[in-house]
Amino acid sequence: MPWLQLRLAITPEQADPLEDTLLALGAVSVTFMDAEDQPIFEPDLGTTPLWSHTHLLALFEADTNQSELLASLKSQWPGELPKHEIEEIADQDWERCWMEHFQPMRFGQRLWIVPSWHIAPEPDAVNLLLDPGLAFGTGTHPTTALCLEWLDGQALQGQQLIDFGCGSGILAIAALLLGAQQVVGTDIDTQALEASRDNAQRNQVADTRFMLYLPEDMPQQPADILVANILAGPLVKLAPQLTTLVKPGGLIALSGILAEQADEVLAAYREDFQLDPVAEREGWVRISGRRPLAA
Repeated sequence: MPWLQLRLAITPEQADPLEDTLLALGAVSVTFMDAEDQPIFEPDLGTTPLWSHTHLLALFEADTNQSELLASLKSQWPGELPKHEIEEIADQDWERCWMEHFQPMRFGQRLWIVPSWHIAPEPDAVNLLLDPGLAFGTGTHPTTALCLEWLDGQALQGQQLIDFGCGSGILAIAALLLGAQQVVGTDIDTQALEASRDNAQRNQVADTRFMLYLPEDMPQQPADILVANILAGPLVKLAPQLTTLVKPGGLIALSGILAEQADEVLAAYREDFQLDPVAEREGWVRISGRRPLAA
């Protein structure tokens, strides 16, 4: 069925009270979107930041009386109502539209990420089955793509790898499919660990080769390779720990880093790794390198 959408241009301070008011007036959903193009960098833990120019979108059933809705909202809102507009939204098969948007993606020379409802374009390639749309990493973001391409270019046969901040498990599973002997994945989010388990089962690697832990439970055994696609701040803070998790002669690949944050991350790892040239895509970077052999 069609829907009625109310869009309001709000400030972050107006978000919570307006959301509560609109839900009380019968909104079936309330969402927020960036009104411009303002990245939110690294929010403090426990916070849900909004853009300085935000659009609130409230969805109502199609038979909602527009005049009565606005009158009720104005009567319950102190002061002048933010700039707003109402429009009818035609019904769609949202699931089908979502599925049609995602196509198999190639990374490097061998690796494909293939939505589970698609046939693999190259059946003999390394095909990782994944349902795009998970909140933990699907290959569509530049940072994930940079890491997948890097993994595809490594000789992983017989290697032990740590995926620090594993999310959906996409990097860990890719490494196993590309020949890694064993992978340890860790994440602070238990839902991410569950997503990793589900994706490992889908790709038939949910066995003793892929072990998952919360960070506090993870063995501190160094690996041949460590990948961490998280954020610049944690990468800098965790540099001493991540360094010790890489064997002498081992490799590291870091992403989740905005281009303007690269120098800070490079400085945190430069003394302990022989670093490669920085790889950049769409304003995001990957930093990689090798830990020198012990003297």
